[in-house]
Amino acid sequence: MKRSIYNQLISWKNRQKHKPLLLRGARQIGKTHVVRQFAKTFDNFIEINFEQLPEVKEIFAKDLAPQRIIRDLQLFFDKKIVLEKSLLFFDEIQAAPDAIRSLRYFFEEMPDLHVIAAGSLLDFALENVGVPVGRVEFLYMYPMSFIEFLIATNNESLAQEILEHPPQAPLAEPIHHKLLSWLGTYMAVGGMPEAVQCWLDTQDLNACSKIHHQLITAYRQDFPKYAKKFQVKYLDLLFDRMPMYVSNQFKYSNISQEYRKRELMPCVELLSKAKILHQVVHTSGNGMPLGAEANPDKFKPIFLDVALTQAILGLKSKDWILNPLQTLVNKGAIAEAFIGQELLAYSDPGDAMHLYYWQRETRGSQAEIDYLLQKNDQIIPIEVKSSAGKTLKSLHMFMQSHKQASFYGVRFSTQNYSIFGNIHSYPLYAVAGLVTIGETL
Repeated sequence: MKRSIYNQLISWKNRQKHKPLLLRGARQIGKTHVVRQFAKTFDNFIEINFEQLPEVKEIFAKDLAPQRIIRDLQLFFDKKIVLEKSLLFFDEIQAAPDAIRSLRYFFEEMPDLHVIAAGSLLDFALENVGVPVGRVEFLYMYPMSFIEFLIATNNESLAQEILEHPPQAPLAEPIHHKLLSWLGTYMAVGGMPEAVQCWLDTQDLNACSKIHHQLITAYRQDFPKYAKKFQVKYLDLLFDRMPMYVSNQFKYSNISQEYRKRELMPCVELLSKAKILHQVVHTSGNGMPLGAEANPDKFKPIFLDVALTQAILGLKSKDWILNPLQTLVNKGAIAEAFIGQELLAYSDPGDAMHLYYWQRETRGSQAEIDYLLQKNDQIIPIEVKSSAGKTLKSLHMFMQSHKQASFYGVRFSTQNYSIFGNIHSYPLYAVAGLVTIGETL
């Protein structure tokens, strides 16, 4: 399965000056797989999984001299490591803090060696060990996007059409409905690579559902790895109940009357750091950067994958296949979460993207914009309508009150492409077209 981040890895390899690379993202989103695919472009490849081979950590414990580390790794694995021709991959590096520290010295003393590190709970290790500032670079990775899903299902021409299609020209209706049908399939299967591969192999939603629940169990089993013992019960509670409030303003009182905000809030942050949860934070949206006027205490949660969200809620996925249009109407919060998931997937992988929304609560004049997107020197307000979505009161209100920052607004709905006045309408499947118009995979 082709991942768009592969192109970023090729670019990193071909750069004259490159730093050790840290791949960051949640568990089971395909980090190891894409590195192994990328490794085929090298003459030599050494993969070190520090959880599977804990004894290798001793090689880094003596000192952090790259020349000695490379000598010992060659002896341990009985493989040659040749500058410019070898890829050294440290997987699950969070289990080896000294290996994280060594990245600085690989950059300073052995810059011609290509080194990649990854880990499912890497952010927690970086918080404790520290980041070698200016001596490593990052790529952020997410579950498979809808474009990647289309390519995996041999729909490259449909994916290319989305990437290149101008918003003012409607698609032929049969193609539009075909893409909505594929969107329904994606909403059922989700973007976790193992589930997508299962769908490609079996076309069996029940088999995909088993994988979703296995992944959910794996995430739960990680809780003791990054939380204090007394916090695990809070994480279990939040993990179970937060999906019920996905795409809605979060209130701790909705989760439990027994536990207080001061007990639950640190655990929300833990889920966010593990990349299981993303917070869509409120901002006034008066200028850039959007985070300058953000209120971190006011946010809407979305989970890393729409199919996992539905699995946690115990929702059946067959309706997405049988009647995708009606299911979109009935599951508006899931559709909104999907748009957030897509915005993250197409963001610059070299920078951690933050999601924002806007809300006005003046008496008799309430309005909400689901997402605010910063693109070039503009703020683009985005409304998500799970059906046709003809009422756009909030979108007009935001643009009226933010004339200097926002020249046009975007509606995502089941409708075809169109532009009417300063409203650009995109189908729900076309987030990539808004974010990456003119680019190709």
